[in-house]
Parts: sequence; C-alpha cells; structure tokens
Amino acid sequence: MKRITIICGHYGSGKSEISVNLALKYKINYLIDLDIINPYFRSRSLSVMLEENNIHLVESTIKNMTGSDLPYVSGEGVVPFVNPNITAIYDLGGTENGARVLVQFLDRMKDMNEVDLLCSVNIFRPETHDVKSILKTIAMYEAETQLRVTGLINNTNLINDTVEEDLIRGEEILLEVSKILNIPIKYTVIEESRMNFNHEFQGERIDLIRHVAKKFL
Repeated sequence: MKRITIICGHYGSGKSEISVNLALKYKINYLIDLDIINPYFRSRSLSVMLEENNIHLVESTIKNMTGSDLPYVSGEGVVPFVNPNITAIYDLGGTENGARVLVQFLDRMKDMNEVDLLCSVNIFRPETHDVKSILKTIAMYEAETQLRVTGLINNTNLINDTVEEDLIRGEEILLEVSKILNIPIKYTVIEESRMNFNHEFQGERIDLIRHVAKKFL
C-alpha cells in the first residue's frame, strides 16, 4: 500500500467502507472524506471510532457544530501531501463534481510514486456493469481528477446474497479492463460473512467489516 491512497468509484461501489477497513488494517494516520455531495453512507459517521483508533478524520463537518455538513473540505486535507511522514486515504465522492474536489491538491502532489488512485467497482451497479461502462467511469475520474487511475478494486457483491461466483465474474470483467489499461487489480473485497470463499482472487484480499453501513441500515 502506498503512502497516499485515493479511492474513487460510483455511489454504491463501497468506497467509504473500503477506506475505513484499509485505514484500520494498516493503521493509517489520516482518513480524508472528500464526499461533499452525499451526506449518507460516509466515513464521517465513524468519527468517534476512527479517533479511538488514532486515525485523524478530515471531513466537512465544522468543529463544534454538530450536524453541520457544508460543501467544503477542511484545509487539513492537504496535510498528507506536504508532510511525508503521514499516511492517508482519500475517499472521493461518487459524481463528477465529487471527483473534481481533488484538483485543489494537485499542486501539492510532488512525488506521484507515493500516490495510488484506485477505482472500486461492483459489476452489479448499473454504471459499471460491463467493460465498456467501467472504462467510461475510469475515463471520467481521470478527466476530473487530472490523475491516472493506477489500480482496480473488485468489490462485486449483492450484499447478503453474494456468492463466490459473483466475485469470480467481477474478476473476469476487471481482468479485461486491467489488460486494456495495463493496471492491476490491487484488492478484492470479501465481506466478513463470506470468508469461506476459496478462489484465489487477484490482488490483496480485504476481509470487509461493514462499519459504515451499520450506521444507516
């Protein structure tokens, strides 16, 4: 995992859940919630748990103003780009406008070898159901962020109805995307109740705990 990981993807692709799980697993210093579009299913809902695990949350709630949610990002969001001793995960919003927020940090990104931009994909979402639509999504994120996507996350799932064959099908489609764009599948996400899946999936395996969803479902 690189020092700075940026996770993009359409709504419902699992960006926030993956961000939280990776931050906890790797004891990341900063988790920056850049989703200023959608107030639901966001990592900001876990501020207490993250702070208890020494993960500093940066998001759009104004300090000492409970319930505030404004379309801005705290200036703290730039800190990982100027302090090389800080590890961070950036959780982007799921729309063009949500992705565009990242542009404000471009002039601070000095060493791109320290940065990964990963696209999370669930082939059961209508926006990323096949190779063509996934390529279109990646092209949109690259245009809006002005960065190259460097890896893929296979988060194919039907929540509680997910079977191993679903993830395998997602992998098959993402391998086609991987070949076209010459980028790897960096992670495969397997929900905690499905840990008996035995297929040797591409990339590192994330045994996902639904921290974010439990706040809303």
